[in-house]
Amino acid sequence: MMEHDGDVITVLTTDHREVEKMFAELEALRGTGQRERRRDLTERMIIELVRHSVAEEAYLHPAARKFVPDGDKLADEEVAGHAEAERLMKELERTDTADPAFDHLLDRVIAAGREHARDVESRLFPKLVQYADVEELHSLGLKIQSIKKIAPTRPHPSAPDNPLASKLLAPGTGLVDRIRDLVSGRGKG
Repeated sequence: MMEHDGDVITVLTTDHREVEKMFAELEALRGTGQRERRRDLTERMIIELVRHSVAEEAYLHPAARKFVPDGDKLADEEVAGHAEAERLMKELERTDTADPAFDHLLDRVIAAGREHARDVESRLFPKLVQYADVEELHSLGLKIQSIKKIAPTRPHPSAPDNPLASKLLAPGTGLVDRIRDLVSGRGKG
């Protein structure tokens, strides 16, 4: 699991860069026949993307709504993007790497992840820096790191997309996911 010191922007931007490395590696593995490696890396990518999404929904989106003048609109757009990405990740999880649909789904997840990172970094972060104080940004970074430790590791597209639900359900759902991961060996590749 990725963990970083710093404010919310440093923490989430570092996540974006680390997931981008996974995207690039997955793209480089296309056509190499390394099915097991692709599956392992896809599982790790999904784990990180789900943890990242839960953390954003629990803390970043509410902060945008609280501090940024057009924060409700930005947060709503992000929530919608997360819902679509989670649906795609669930479908990708169920698809065998030998199935031609796997590459198509993977391309869509990667494109959504890259678009999300660009959008958050270019639109939301600058406004958050402008309207929230340094202490709040640091506090949010710590909270995001904490919730990622207990967050679910699997996509749950039917879970409610609201900050309170994320905070309340993450520990229980995350525990169940981590037990399933331990038993299956998922994400250890």
